[in-house]
Amino acid sequence: MTLSIRNQIPGTVSSVTAGEAMATVKVRLAGGQDITAAITTESVKDLGFTEGSVVKILVKSTEVSLATGPVQGVSIRNQIAGTVTDISTGGAMASVKVDVEGGALTAAITKDAVADLNLASGSPVVALIKSTEISLATA
Repeated sequence: MTLSIRNQIPGTVSSVTAGEAMATVKVRLAGGQDITAAITTESVKDLGFTEGSVVKILVKSTEVSLATGPVQGVSIRNQIAGTVTDISTGGAMASVKVDVEGGALTAAITKDAVADLNLASGSPVVALIKSTEISLATA
């Protein structure tokens, strides 16, 4: 299956915490960073996710926010440090490519946000992704 989701990063399940309807699945990237995905307990069972399962993390670029450093006092579980490698701007929006340990992410943010954050190639950033916006696929 081919997907339009640009952000597809391989990882290994490090833990699964199942609830009645939802579960949190922690995935370790090759670079050692952890990602938390909140998915249904049914999906965990159907896909057979257990500790050690090899998976792909999937997230739409529109669900990736950027900050110039770690953010305190926020409920977003996934804060992934990286470096901007490329910025493509259009009339209103920009596509920002970020290298992270173990993969790469693309963030679709406004052109104004790029200017306000003073982003350029080489800028250190933190990608922010809510755990509910992360999908997992078998690798």
